[in-house]
Amino acid sequence: QVQLVESGGGLVQPGGSLRLSCAASGSILRIAAMGWYRQAPGKQRELVAGITSDSSTNYADSVKGRFTISRDNAENTVDLQMNTLKPEDTAVYYCNADILLFGSTRFYNYWGQGTQVTVSS
Repeated sequence: QVQLVESGGGLVQPGGSLRLSCAASGSILRIAAMGWYRQAPGKQRELVAGITSDSSTNYADSVKGRFTISRDNAENTVDLQMNTLKPEDTAVYYCNADILLFGSTRFYNYWGQGTQVTVSS
């Protein structure tokens, strides 16, 4: 019923930039919070950045000042601009959203399939 599809991952050198995008599709009435998480090998999945429906944002301390999250409510998309990338940013990045479907009375949480980001020289 709902799909979150990420794009924009890849290999980048330290100090470089990448922009991740996530598009939600399906019988969507409304999207509340959206966010980006990441999971490195052998580590737990962690929140990178979150954004509410009125565009209030929060960031993990490790990415503050380097990453920027934004969303387009009309298009049901959320982006993550990543600058000054470091090797420790290497991980699979996942899109996440709380979505209210047509005909439903509650929000459900959805995940994308993930996109690999590798920062290496």
